[in-house]
Amino acid sequence: MIIRSRIVHPISSPPISNGAVWVVDGQIRAVGPWKTIQHSCSGPVLDLGECLLLPGWVNAHCHLDYTHMAGQLPMPRSFPDWIKCILTAKSGWNPDTYLNSWLSGARQLLESGTTTVANIESVPPILARARAATALRVHSYLELTGVRSQRSDADILAEALDALQQLPCTRGALGLSPHAPYSTRPSLLQNIARANLTEPWPLTIHVGESREEFEMFMYQRGPMFDWLRSQRDMSDCGLGSPVQHLNRCGLLSHRTLAVHANYLWDNDAELLAQKGVAVVHCPRSHAYFGHQRFPRRDLVRAGVPIGLGTDSLASVRTQDRGFVAGTRVQTPVAAPVTARSSWVMPSFPNAPRGGNDPLSGEVRQTDIRSEHSPEIMSSASRYTSALFHDPGPPTLSMFAECQTLLGRDSGLSPDEVLRMGTVGSAQAMGLTGRVGEIIPGAWADLAAIPFHGSLTDAAAAWVHHGGPVGATLIHGRWEWVQPGFASMDVPS
Repeated sequence: MIIRSRIVHPISSPPISNGAVWVVDGQIRAVGPWKTIQHSCSGPVLDLGECLLLPGWVNAHCHLDYTHMAGQLPMPRSFPDWIKCILTAKSGWNPDTYLNSWLSGARQLLESGTTTVANIESVPPILARARAATALRVHSYLELTGVRSQRSDADILAEALDALQQLPCTRGALGLSPHAPYSTRPSLLQNIARANLTEPWPLTIHVGESREEFEMFMYQRGPMFDWLRSQRDMSDCGLGSPVQHLNRCGLLSHRTLAVHANYLWDNDAELLAQKGVAVVHCPRSHAYFGHQRFPRRDLVRAGVPIGLGTDSLASVRTQDRGFVAGTRVQTPVAAPVTARSSWVMPSFPNAPRGGNDPLSGEVRQTDIRSEHSPEIMSSASRYTSALFHDPGPPTLSMFAECQTLLGRDSGLSPDEVLRMGTVGSAQAMGLTGRVGEIIPGAWADLAAIPFHGSLTDAAAAWVHHGGPVGATLIHGRWEWVQPGFASMDVPS
């Protein structure tokens, strides 16, 4: 199959005007100008017309099973208060509740152009059914804690590994997620590190997420220290930062994905880089808790790869809605296959929202009108009401994460944020060359939106997009198509 589009943006190379992608057996065989591809490649042609075609988003951190907690928790006074609220909410859920929530989140990601997700799995009994029911490439990390458990570390780890090994092979991968330094016994962290030397599994862990966690480990004080001192041995506190704690436990390696890393000590960024650890930033969750400024510059300077994730909807403000999954936005029908079309649809309604600057305490509003073409801004103002007619709860959307990040970090451009959510996340997950870019040998995981702007506006148009994408392709198969988006009659 050859997919032709007005603009193809490979990410790892400049956007291509009148571009095409050749897909064979779920993989990309070639990408380039249409004139080149049509003469050198064979197969049926699908012409998307006036569209922007990119690799699908790579969501490097998510909690799909918490999707239905959107808007259900009160705004917390502190991070420990939020943990208490979510534990209370979880106590009333059963496996079917979690499964429905998981599947709803997977659908939201698929409809918003995500093709790969690193998901934290807290309910092992639903995993086989959940993973089989979605087309997403789900990298499932089984969550471990153990602070309150009376069971041995060996039993906890053996049970987790057995659960992973019993899962059927599906698209994606499997790994382990010791939850966080404060919630996982040091001895269990050390056991996981030792086991990983002989039977390597991908690892992901929340670390340095909150000020309270940092104070607990660094200074033996604060709300988290006071809350947990009756529930766990606190002798591991007062010895250094959370990142240094993980290093003492032997958990930092090139197989470890560090989520958040909002609060770092002087040399923590260099330590992460030295150990080959990648970091995942979750902008909306970061804004929800009002954390200090994310240390992106320190991490980049040290050479730490940074990807983006959505985290869960349990830590997203209700006004950060994204779009309502399942809504149908009427769009003009694209031209028939192989014919160049000239239809036009506005598609950039979601300019960055303002946010509370954690350093100044002021609300900062980002205005993209001075940065991007009037055409994009006109489209945004005309089409916003159509896409957001139903306020609904917030949804899982990498677009919303990018817009929040752009609104809170003036040092980033749309191109840089786009790279963070594609090739950056792919590198963080150890998937470079497989997802997050359109290159020969990569999986054919793509997403498209209507677009009639210029090449220079392509990245900005994509990251400012609102609502569902026009279509999402995974492994060469159209898994989501917006009704009326295009005639998808070509066999995948």
